[in-house]
Amino acid sequence: MQLTRYTDFGVRTLMYLAIQPDRTTLFRIAEITQVFDLSPNHISKIVHHLGKLGYLETIRGKMGGFRLGKPASEINLGQLVRSLENSLVAIDCSKPYCLFTPACKLKGVLAQAVAAYLNVLDQYSLLDIVSNRNELLALLPDLSISVLQLD
Repeated sequence: MQLTRYTDFGVRTLMYLAIQPDRTTLFRIAEITQVFDLSPNHISKIVHHLGKLGYLETIRGKMGGFRLGKPASEINLGQLVRSLENSLVAIDCSKPYCLFTPACKLKGVLAQAVAAYLNVLDQYSLLDIVSNRNELLALLPDLSISVLQLD
């Protein structure tokens, strides 16, 4: 099972916020795009979607930005992936149509595999995957100068 880049970037964004729980300033799209070298357009869409889903609290305006909408311990990875992925179907037997479809057992096996995959994700929260906070923080670039230039 492979996540879309959309979900990957959404999870990375939430991880970035979660490893900085004591931060008093809001996060900004420019900061996320610079840290992960991603498209501002793409991150804007993801941040908007995460805000609509309640994972982020977004504040509009000149001094606006965003922060986690709930504690990292309350963000379940399985539910997050289900919310961000368009489809969790492992195989599409209709494009192109497979002649084995009427008698094939592969689709059922793959559906079980996806269910197992999601079951594992359901056992973890965002907090669980950032429990090595200090290690993750050490990997971040120093944005103290460059982020100020983006504002």
